[in-house]
Amino acid sequence: MRRVEVAEIPELRAYNQSRDELRRSIIAMKARRRVHLGTLITLVFENTDTVRWQITEMMRVERIATDAAIEHEVNVYNALIPDDAQLSCTMFIELTHDEQLREWLPKLVGIHDSIDLVLSDGSRVRGFDPSADRLTREEVTSAVHYLKFSFAPEQCMAIRSGGITIDAVESVHPAYRELAELGAVQQQELHNDLSAP
Repeated sequence: MRRVEVAEIPELRAYNQSRDELRRSIIAMKARRRVHLGTLITLVFENTDTVRWQITEMMRVERIATDAAIEHEVNVYNALIPDDAQLSCTMFIELTHDEQLREWLPKLVGIHDSIDLVLSDGSRVRGFDPSADRLTREEVTSAVHYLKFSFAPEQCMAIRSGGITIDAVESVHPAYRELAELGAVQQQELHNDLSAP
């Protein structure tokens, strides 16, 4: 999938003028790419457009204006875009109260290594968090993880040709066993990601 380029990031004043329309478009796109996995976890599958939006919003909020600072943000966020034969998502552990945080973040240590994409042929692709060493300690996990799912070449070919589909997302973590079946729209979004140049 194509990475975001610095030249694609609009100047702040121009962005502010078109922000409402872009925001509506991205909200609709993210809704198609969002998977609720039980009551505590939400995954949002990332692509070039969602990452470009995050960079531009960061630029707006932080008032980032220099080329060097924008380039730094682009380089950081481009890590969220999947490579060929990969999918990528941001995984949110949605806890709103301190009691929930104290209860669940220790229980969910290792959750970043426990999320599978379930394919229609029965095979699975396990997610991994390239940044887990920075975000997870032995006794507590982070509330946000950035997962990548690497597909074997034959799986990619079968998905691209329509021979198999990505049917579900499953947590196999012993403290949080959940399965979310994907709808046709979600399946199509992920199919498009794996087919993107």
